[in-house]
Amino acid sequence: MTLSDCKILSLPQEEDPRGNLTYIYNNVQVPFDIKRVFYIYDVPAGKDRGAHAHRECWQFIIAASGAFKVTVDDGHESREYTLDRPYFGLLVPPGIWAHEHSFSSGALCLVLASHAFDENDYIRDYDQYKEIYAR
Repeated sequence: MTLSDCKILSLPQEEDPRGNLTYIYNNVQVPFDIKRVFYIYDVPAGKDRGAHAHRECWQFIIAASGAFKVTVDDGHESREYTLDRPYFGLLVPPGIWAHEHSFSSGALCLVLASHAFDENDYIRDYDQYKEIYAR
């Protein structure tokens, strides 16, 4: 996988004077079956999350509230995305290093994943990641 496989995808927006609604279906808005959903919140100022890659798991990252940045890296180059709308998400395929940072106060990072949690799927050391993927 390369950075060209990381994409901002638009989600449906149902506008209503009572409040807007966005929905997500397996294999429709995201190109995988969703096996796990988790969210990150109350990130202290100046702290980061992520900074790892997955061997098999796809992720779709959404700023459900507030804003944060995601830096993705394929071992050769990196790109930074700002997520700040709940109707856009960043698709991160396996083999891409992802690092979430610069969280606004009250930010809520929602992650939809293609696999259940498996520690063996994670690559948490960047040097090891580069040995595997930066060929």
